[in-house]
Amino acid sequence: MPVTGLWTEAAKELADKVTANAAEWHEAVSVTPRHLLVPRWWERIPNSPAEGWELVAHAEDAPARIAAAYSDATLVTRVGPRHADHAKPDEQATGSPTSSSTLPGLVVSMMHRLDAKPGHKVLDVGTGSGYALALFAHHLGDDHVTSVDVDPYLVEAARARLADFGRTPRIEAVDATGELPDSAYDRIMATVSVRPVPETWLRALRPGGRLVTTIAHTALLITADMGDDGIARGSVQPDPATFMETRQEADYPPKLNDVFTVARESEGEHVRAAVGPVPDLWQEWPLRWLYELDTPGVETRAATMPDGRRVLWLLASDGSWARAEESTDGAAGTVHQSGPHQLWDALERVRHMWEERNRFSLHSMAVELTPDGSTLTAPDGAWTFSL
Repeated sequence: MPVTGLWTEAAKELADKVTANAAEWHEAVSVTPRHLLVPRWWERIPNSPAEGWELVAHAEDAPARIAAAYSDATLVTRVGPRHADHAKPDEQATGSPTSSSTLPGLVVSMMHRLDAKPGHKVLDVGTGSGYALALFAHHLGDDHVTSVDVDPYLVEAARARLADFGRTPRIEAVDATGELPDSAYDRIMATVSVRPVPETWLRALRPGGRLVTTIAHTALLITADMGDDGIARGSVQPDPATFMETRQEADYPPKLNDVFTVARESEGEHVRAAVGPVPDLWQEWPLRWLYELDTPGVETRAATMPDGRRVLWLLASDGSWARAEESTDGAAGTVHQSGPHQLWDALERVRHMWEERNRFSLHSMAVELTPDGSTLTAPDGAWTFSL
């Protein structure tokens, strides 16, 4: 089968899958050649101790490239400062992802929530590979869409690749947390996460306009509509979404390995019994996100010891740390803490407040966004987080 037949059939199958609840986007997904926008990508090396990634680079007509491009999966295109486009054959990269082509199902779900209509002026924050931008441009027209990304190479590559199949939306290389190109947008959608929601976005969103974005270091997807009073109001959505945070540099700050070295086994300044079980923050993700809202920027790590005990570490950039160790005999775990802030005390406080409120669903939280400050508020109205 010719390559055109391969990709168009694969794109149609992808559209059938990811637009079941968003039929208005079926045509855009069906005709957008994602394989041309993501010619190379990184895949994580299994069991790599150093966050290692290997390059994937297939020929344009290779069935493996078509299969990957039209799967409902995220393709990581940049690790640390190294883009897959610039990597040599057999090259490996280490670090955290800094750009990707988001899984199409999530993009379509967010677009459906955005509810962009013909004639609307849309800002796409986080150009990346250009895939979401291509969908917007097909659905709304090139002249109605602007996209921004902090990385000039991503902008250059997306512009050229989109032009190869006839798409010419406006794309600008700017820091999306600063001044934006143009204003009076009807819709703003971000495939990068933020905290706080930049005031420039709120000033650029016209009354009646809608914003869809995620809160940094959480999976909280929020939708808010701008009122005539300059306040955007909305809620957390039930479907979680995790995105890389906006950045101003080529890479994100390094992880807190120096703090972890101290926290790994040190006794700490404060030692006590844990109140309640040591939580698994990778399974109890609502607690994890509430803790992030309350005490932002805490890095979490976990391990299972040879004797079966779980250990959880909390690390902060000011040198604060906590380590909670399960017991082997069913007794309360042990907490070790040190530094300017007692991180485990804050986690226990958040868990207690959440349990007092019957462990409410996070998508029941109300959102209020203003240029002077933004908040998320629990259903009872008595627990508010500043963003």
